[in-house]
Amino acid sequence: MAGAGTLAARQLAAQTQVARATRATPSPKIKDVQVIATSPAGLRLAVVKIVTDQDGLYGYGCATFTQRADLVVAAVEKYLKPFLIGKPADRIDDIWQACYNSSYWRNGPVLNNALSGVDQALWDIKGRQAGMPVYQLMGGKMREAVDCYGHASGAEIPQIIDSVRKYMSEGFRHVRVQIGVPGQAGYGAGRGDVKVLSLHNSPMFEPRDYMRRALKLFEACRTELGEEIELLHDVHERVSPTQAVQFAKDVEKFKLFFFEDPLSPEDIQWFRLMRNQCATPIAMGELFNSPHEWSPLITERLIDYIRVHVSQAGGLTPCRKIAIMGEMYGVKTAWHGPGDVSPIGHAANVALDLASYNFGIQEYSPFNAQLREVFSGCPEMKNGFLYANEAPGWGIEVDEKAAKKYPFGYGERGERKDYNGGWGEIRRRDGTIIKQ
Repeated sequence: MAGAGTLAARQLAAQTQVARATRATPSPKIKDVQVIATSPAGLRLAVVKIVTDQDGLYGYGCATFTQRADLVVAAVEKYLKPFLIGKPADRIDDIWQACYNSSYWRNGPVLNNALSGVDQALWDIKGRQAGMPVYQLMGGKMREAVDCYGHASGAEIPQIIDSVRKYMSEGFRHVRVQIGVPGQAGYGAGRGDVKVLSLHNSPMFEPRDYMRRALKLFEACRTELGEEIELLHDVHERVSPTQAVQFAKDVEKFKLFFFEDPLSPEDIQWFRLMRNQCATPIAMGELFNSPHEWSPLITERLIDYIRVHVSQAGGLTPCRKIAIMGEMYGVKTAWHGPGDVSPIGHAANVALDLASYNFGIQEYSPFNAQLREVFSGCPEMKNGFLYANEAPGWGIEVDEKAAKKYPFGYGERGERKDYNGGWGEIRRRDGTIIKQ
């Protein structure tokens, strides 16, 4: 008993020493909030930098909303910055909730992306404080690296087959295949030089022409490439709900890895009918902003993969909760990972992928030389797997001087681009706008 008493005394003394040390190190306070606006990939990227009152302690977060980039910059600088100055940087979820509720009307893409920049920067700071990568703060690795898919596209089927084979030679096991329709603005693929009749001068798209073309592509892929390669396809919400249900039934025989975004967010009630009609695996969520959109699809098991754009949902904090929610209902993650996500955002995707049991697949977009010039420490691709940088936080540093070389309004090669970043309009033959 005496030995037990001595052990208890030693434990108490050790706990007291830790408590004193903790009190002696004050929590870092937010001293400044900045936005780094740059376009080294020809796409407008917004990165939030939070500076604390402790020397050398800062963090970066992705706030990229290419289509309304300037609005996100204003939301951070004019609204979130004065709200955050002086707050403790180590209370991540508390700050997220405070910012989320501060605008009263919430779940909008501009404010969600601004909030994501703050949230991810705070996670970066936390990792730098702890001296470990962010995925370690979420419980550590569930896997060694992140399985990814690449993008194969073309105007004609042979081009796409060749592109898939190239990915396979590089070690990829999953490839998204997209085909153009001659003369039409098919998603993710060229249209060729064919002229088509339409009643307007905008890019034209007819859903049924596309569906027939895509089915021929899937048949050719299975004939030429066999069953070993996993095929994915993005409908990009360009068909009507009834067409989407029929399309999902038609592709069932090709055993796709997943069938992405067959319905728009306005039509998610149709997923119940789609689930009852076929077993095609469904991925959805790229345009989601609100829990009211993803919650019913997950809890009713109406989709197989949740494909939320992490900054669009508000950052790592809410998406970590989405992943945990999905695990409870057998829904896997497939976070959106296009070119208009900064390397900081890709690092956040990888951290979630590594730490989530229900990881499914990760969309991969390569980092060009200009991106690597601005962002050092990007995740590395090897044999179809993406590996996290093992440095503390996201493991990424931003060269702010280099970032200024690629301001908003310039393309990848430095050419002036007079556009506002909006998504271009696509119309049917008669002039009706297509959802996308």
